[in-house]
Amino acid sequence: MKSDSQLQQDVMAELKWEPSVHAAQIGVEVKNGVVTLAGEVGSYAEKWNAERSAQRVNGVKALAVEMTVRLSVSGKRTDAEIAQAAHSILAWTSSLPEDAISVLVERGWLTLTGDVNWQYQRQDAADSVRYLPGVTGVSNQIAIKPLLSPAVVKSDIEAALKRRAVADASSIAVEVSGADVTLTGTVHSWSERDLATRSAWGTAGVRHVVDKMSLVY
Repeated sequence: MKSDSQLQQDVMAELKWEPSVHAAQIGVEVKNGVVTLAGEVGSYAEKWNAERSAQRVNGVKALAVEMTVRLSVSGKRTDAEIAQAAHSILAWTSSLPEDAISVLVERGWLTLTGDVNWQYQRQDAADSVRYLPGVTGVSNQIAIKPLLSPAVVKSDIEAALKRRAVADASSIAVEVSGADVTLTGTVHSWSERDLATRSAWGTAGVRHVVDKMSLVY
């Protein structure tokens, strides 16, 4: 197991390696495997990429984010401009049903609502607006319409875990209540944890995934 000092060095190196992040502006603290990122970044996209970079590092047990987005003068937009840009780009996103997503913007924070059939559509909506100028945060409140019975959803997820070669797939328990899925058990890395949750989200009709898996190195 890595020491906190080694983990701090690894996270700092990963941030420096990520070209979309200005690593010098981000402070990294580690205590008992919990990483805290602090500082100011120039866009929400940079903040999001910094979070993902830290999560890629082996040994990170949890992540606390204390970064703030401080837009430059040229990067600022009015809420109306952001809303119009978001509406336009969502309309041009081919994976989304027409007029399925509504947009609300308050002080640069963009909230998405509506209904779709699949998690990938929900994710595509958030990905399409994340890099818009002036955005300081994105809240994805898009719901997924349940399509299948809980028994079918459970069976499909368990099959996906085995098919995708999740190490020790048998150690992950799948519970389904309506269209909500809870994953429990143990995984051995963030990538394995991510693969397990993506397998759950990739099943038709899943509306919500609760990750209660324990990370064991």
